[in-house]
Amino acid sequence: MPEVQELVKSLADKYGRKRENLLHILQGIVEQERYLSDVALTEVARELDLSAAQVYGTATFYTFLDTEPRGKFVIRVCRTITCDMKGKNRIIQAIEDALKIRLGETTQNNKFTLLETNCMGWCHEGPAMLINDQAYTKLTEEKVIEIINDYAKK
Repeated sequence: MPEVQELVKSLADKYGRKRENLLHILQGIVEQERYLSDVALTEVARELDLSAAQVYGTATFYTFLDTEPRGKFVIRVCRTITCDMKGKNRIIQAIEDALKIRLGETTQNNKFTLLETNCMGWCHEGPAMLINDQAYTKLTEEKVIEIINDYAKK
């Protein structure tokens, strides 16, 4: 817990303690801790003199601010109508079969989490997905299995 307090304090020192800096601080926590724990959210509220509801509301509004632990590699498949029309469901099914998990789940070894997300800006080359911050486009079932296998070795 002291580590989270130190992290929040250092991020507040870096970005400032005003409401408009909340998102930067939350992103910094996710970058370091991989998700926003209740302890971290409470500490941010205290450090920025905001209500816990304000901090939690912001944290849960944004898809990329995870409020629960995720795997080392978070796979986010675009769920827009465009990617859907280009075979997004086949891609999800291939990932689920390969990793033996369903959407919203994490593998037992905590290596992969599979999620859907709103548009990532790659629909013109869909279906598309992100693994952490790396975008992959024009996916096929075969291509996605190769990508997953490469990450499994890491």
